[in-house]
Amino acid sequence: MSWIEALILAIVEGITEFLPVSSTGHMILAEGVMGMKSNDFVQAFIINIQFGAILSVVVLYWKRFFQSLKFYYKLFVAFLPAAFFGLLLSDYIDMLLESIYVVAVMLILGGVVLLFIDKWFNKPSDDQEVTYPKALKIGFFQVIAMIPGVSRSAATIIGGMTQKLDRKTAAEFSFFLAVPTMLAAAGYKLLKNYSAITVDNIGILIFGNVVAFIVAMIAIKSFISFLTKHGFKVFGWYRIVVGLTILLLYLLGVDLSIS
Repeated sequence: MSWIEALILAIVEGITEFLPVSSTGHMILAEGVMGMKSNDFVQAFIINIQFGAILSVVVLYWKRFFQSLKFYYKLFVAFLPAAFFGLLLSDYIDMLLESIYVVAVMLILGGVVLLFIDKWFNKPSDDQEVTYPKALKIGFFQVIAMIPGVSRSAATIIGGMTQKLDRKTAAEFSFFLAVPTMLAAAGYKLLKNYSAITVDNIGILIFGNVVAFIVAMIAIKSFISFLTKHGFKVFGWYRIVVGLTILLLYLLGVDLSIS
């Protein structure tokens, strides 16, 4: 992996991890367009730079993470469904991840949903507290995001809006929930790929995390502002275009191998 490839992948990760557009789909597209060959280090790099993205949430919202133990209890409740089903369906999820068609189709279908989500669920109540029952229900929406291409961010934000949270509150809770979820998922996968990280490539890995961290901070702040004012339609159309692009590239014979 070259430094330029690392830079591009880290930028893609930072931008797409917390937006409702599927970071998985964009990583596939970026690797395919650059003609990268997937190997153990590339997979380890893609997994590891998620830690940089996670850190951006903690830094931006550090006050919330020191607010009270209740905050962590609610995150734990919301995290439980993904933890349970993630362990139960791990092999099946990996099988789905090998299918370009699944990723592309889910991008398109998710995009169609985002075109109408404001009409269906943008009816916030006066009470914007994320209660334990609401947290659990959002957690079950996160399980849907185990299907590659769905987008964890999209699923959890939609889950929050179904509980009558406004866009901003739903998006912020999605960011908070990403911390334990991504730490667990990335940590588990990294343990399986740790041998690919050596003294020779540790520098490029640190570089990728720094870039992902900075870009994710900018993306989160911009996304909250845009979402509050404009809603989800732009992201819906964008997902549809990306999904169709992935299908087209695959049909043209571009190597979009995920594993």
